[in-house]
Amino acid sequence: MSHDQTNEKLVRMANQIATFFLSQSEDVRAEGVATHINKFWEPRMRRHLFEHLDAGGEGLLPLVIQASTMIRRPEARVSSGVGIGQDAAEGAPGGKGVAAGESLSEPSIPEA
Repeated sequence: MSHDQTNEKLVRMANQIATFFLSQSEDVRAEGVATHINKFWEPRMRRHLFEHLDAGGEGLLPLVIQASTMIRRPEARVSSGVGIGQDAAEGAPGGKGVAAGESLSEPSIPEA
């Protein structure tokens, strides 16, 4: 897959996530997009997303760009987001954690 095709696919995927969160209240939209991408996108995908953002972010919805400030860059230290061990037990930012029944396989939508 070419670099352009990769960017097109990542833009489409990020925009789909943002479109879903547009149905949520405004105060949780960006955090929801960032949480989903942090939880489900591997570092290589996030690296490509940031390369695209750093090059101007053409085609990305404004909500994706807003959420990008909360998305972990791949170079970030491992414990800076939901992962394994204590991070997974605590769940996503604004979440309740697996001990309270939060699923790590679905995006967490912070309560308003």
